[in-house]
Amino acid sequence: MVPNQILVSLTTEGSAAAHAATGLTAWGWLLVAMPLAGAALLLLGGRATDAFGPYLATALSWASFLLGAALLVAMLGVDAGERASHLDLYEWIPAGAFQLSAGMLVDPLSISFVLLITFVGSLIHVYSLGYMEHDPDRRRFFAYLNLFVASMLLLVLADSYLLLFVGWEGVGLASWLLIGFWNHRAAYATAANKAFVANRVGDLGMALAIALMFATFGAVDFASVDSAVGGASTGALTAIGLLLLLGACGKSAQFPLQSWLGDAMAGPTPVSALIHAATMVTAGVYLVVRSHTIFDAAPDAQLVVAIVGAITLVYGAVVGCAKDDIKKALAASTMSQIGYMMLAAGLGPVGYAFAIFHLITHGFFKAGMFLGAGSVMHGMGDQVDMRRFGGLSRAMKITWVTFALGWLAILGLPPFSGFWSKDKIIEAAFVGEGWRPWVFGLVALLGAGVTAFYMSRLFFMTFHGKRRWTDDVHPHESPAVMTIPMMVLAVGSAALGGAMVLFDFPTFLEPVFGHHEHEEPVLPIPVLMAATIVLVLAGAALAYLRYVREEVPQVAPRGSVATRAARDDLYQDQLNANFLQWPGIHLTRSLAFTDKAGVDGVFSGLAAAVGGSSSRLRRVQSGYARSYALTMLTGVVVLLGALWVMN
Repeated sequence: MVPNQILVSLTTEGSAAAHAATGLTAWGWLLVAMPLAGAALLLLGGRATDAFGPYLATALSWASFLLGAALLVAMLGVDAGERASHLDLYEWIPAGAFQLSAGMLVDPLSISFVLLITFVGSLIHVYSLGYMEHDPDRRRFFAYLNLFVASMLLLVLADSYLLLFVGWEGVGLASWLLIGFWNHRAAYATAANKAFVANRVGDLGMALAIALMFATFGAVDFASVDSAVGGASTGALTAIGLLLLLGACGKSAQFPLQSWLGDAMAGPTPVSALIHAATMVTAGVYLVVRSHTIFDAAPDAQLVVAIVGAITLVYGAVVGCAKDDIKKALAASTMSQIGYMMLAAGLGPVGYAFAIFHLITHGFFKAGMFLGAGSVMHGMGDQVDMRRFGGLSRAMKITWVTFALGWLAILGLPPFSGFWSKDKIIEAAFVGEGWRPWVFGLVALLGAGVTAFYMSRLFFMTFHGKRRWTDDVHPHESPAVMTIPMMVLAVGSAALGGAMVLFDFPTFLEPVFGHHEHEEPVLPIPVLMAATIVLVLAGAALAYLRYVREEVPQVAPRGSVATRAARDDLYQDQLNANFLQWPGIHLTRSLAFTDKAGVDGVFSGLAAAVGGSSSRLRRVQSGYARSYALTMLTGVVVLLGALWVMN
């Protein structure tokens, strides 16, 4: 039986513990309903909800977390084979032979995402109470946060690709609203529109994948699709897999649809932490691993997933080395780390669990660093240029310590969280035969060293070295409502990875992915661990020498050609303009000209000819008797002449 088909419905006979778990699952719809109701109340209630709206939104997000935690506890109380519960909400699309219910699938994979979304999301809600305290529209901001959380929960709990797509589009809408929250600034509105358009390209792939599923399987729910994969052609499965990957690239900012992520940092910093670190950009990874039966049966599509992840891993790392904007540097880091997860997902059964493992640890330490960046901005008058920072460790001690724990976690040094998750991906990348383990493994290994350099560059330029502040800036620590969420995330950055190892997280996910025997990498694991640590320490040491021991100029030097290219995102916008935007504009103009001069010209010309002919013929009807007599005489003469010629 396919692991995704192991469903315990609310009416299935089973153990008492299973019945208790499925009974609790009957309330699973509240996970989505509570934040969705909060968004509706705050948006429809208007200014009347200004005073209590943000606190209500925060409480509802925490309520979803508590319900998710209760579902996890109930799930752990039953056997592994009974940990997937299916809840039918209502008959959604009854169309003859095609019947589709709106339902929820609560299994180890979805509950892992539920807890990440609601816990990190709720901490960001709390942080936003302080960060957005003086914004006159903060009630609307919290409504959008609730809308995002509800949409993301619907995405990961849906039991079909079509319902997942509803949450997928809801996440896109909420992202657009939040990135462009300060849309009175033209740059912010442009950034929101750029993210929206780039994601629409991915959404087209997602929509086509669902349409092709329906044509191939006659169904779009997970259970039916998974059970029918064995009877489908490899070509159809490959096409579906590649289209799903296109959708994932849009949401997760993977090559070639990654250009929007850096500009999306224009939104409020809590948005960057929520959407672009912990949740939305991970939706693509969720889509790929949830569709593992399709990718396992389409090895070419699976290989493309790994290649895309490897390219993005390197791309984000290179760009991150040259960014001076603290949020854009973190965004490049997010892009690269999601590349690690995509790489792991593209490795097949050996990497699925590790992709999710790193996704969860990354959600904690990257969200913590984004909130730390927001704290720095709060204390530095909203400045983001790291060349104007330096020495902040003495002025913002809590922010410095919490950020440092996130920095150590992303470096992957033991015993911090990134060590337990990212090293597992590096080991998995070295598993296999032929060229793949060497190419993917070396890319993953090299990425660890480059990550250590650019993240250490960010950390040292911000918190260490000489002070490079402007005279009008007076750095100070953020209020407790902002620092407490940072502390909680810092604890997760330090200890969550080890806790998940003790919990045996990969085994917890086996009901979804099935059991996979451990495979040894082509290089011994101790050698890989030692090489990773050496590269990480070397990258951090190089950053220390460049940005602590040497003076950091307050204005970025011109730099080499490679540096200038990295600052400009390796010219991704120019490539998009030259290969997508301008050809599209010229094609549209050509079609418009053809339509106007060709199609419209034919009909306009015909109408003009008829009109011209009628106007000339109309002159014959003058109304004068002598003209008609002359016309008749002319006709008679012509007829007589014709008869004479014929005779």
